[in-house]
Amino acid sequence: MIRFIDTHAHIDGEEFAEDREEVMARAREAGACKLFVPAIDLLTSRRILDLCKQHPDYLYPMVGLHPEEVRADYKKVLNDIASFLPFHEREATSVHSPHEEVGKRPLAIGEVGLDYYWSREFEQEQLAAFEEQIQWSVETRLPLMIHCRKAQNEMVHLLKRYERDLPGGVFHCFTGNEKEAVELLQFDRFVLGVGGVLTFKKSHLPEVLPSVVPLDRIVLETDSPYMAPVPHRGQRNEPAFVAHVLERMAEAYGISKEQLAEQTNCNVARVFGLKL
Repeated sequence: MIRFIDTHAHIDGEEFAEDREEVMARAREAGACKLFVPAIDLLTSRRILDLCKQHPDYLYPMVGLHPEEVRADYKKVLNDIASFLPFHEREATSVHSPHEEVGKRPLAIGEVGLDYYWSREFEQEQLAAFEEQIQWSVETRLPLMIHCRKAQNEMVHLLKRYERDLPGGVFHCFTGNEKEAVELLQFDRFVLGVGGVLTFKKSHLPEVLPSVVPLDRIVLETDSPYMAPVPHRGQRNEPAFVAHVLERMAEAYGISKEQLAEQTNCNVARVFGLKL
């Protein structure tokens, strides 16, 4: 069986409350050997850590404050989320290894970033919250899971200030053009996360990705329960459907599904510091 990793699945969500175990079983059967679970706020950070403790060899937690959840009280929220991160351990060891107890500590900081799609009401708060979480990444050596919508210029400007010190991460849900891809790939410890949009009939990604994105700079994701790939478009997305993304991407690059799965798994291991 081809084994692959869904690097972005909101499996903790209410959308899966009735059949979460069955969804995970279907994912395993489809070949999804690990699921990475991002948080969006304090509540989901706690919930995800608890859920991942119940499935320590399968679910891998992230903690963070999503830009759409940033409000005037963001400083207090960030202070509470920071309590889940292993800042103190840097003093106890010369080489920080944040993934020794999978399920007991975060795999990454996410989902964080900037989103000005609906409103710029909290523009400055989003920038400040994102910068603080970038600093967390630098200090803890945990990679970033970055969400960016209608804010790439601002995001790139901010990341450049920390480029030398950041451990890396994922630009989640990449749907851009060649120019945007090249701009993001300048951050050489980061990769692009690609999901169901790749399979959409009008998507330009099957042409964009092979033209400018090397195979060692890409990872697979679903963003479950959102943006289900064809042939499930319009339905609830789930991690098993990453198989459709894998198939379409392999076709776009002109390689086998086995080759693509192996390469993207290697990319995940490199970025997230996991032994696969």
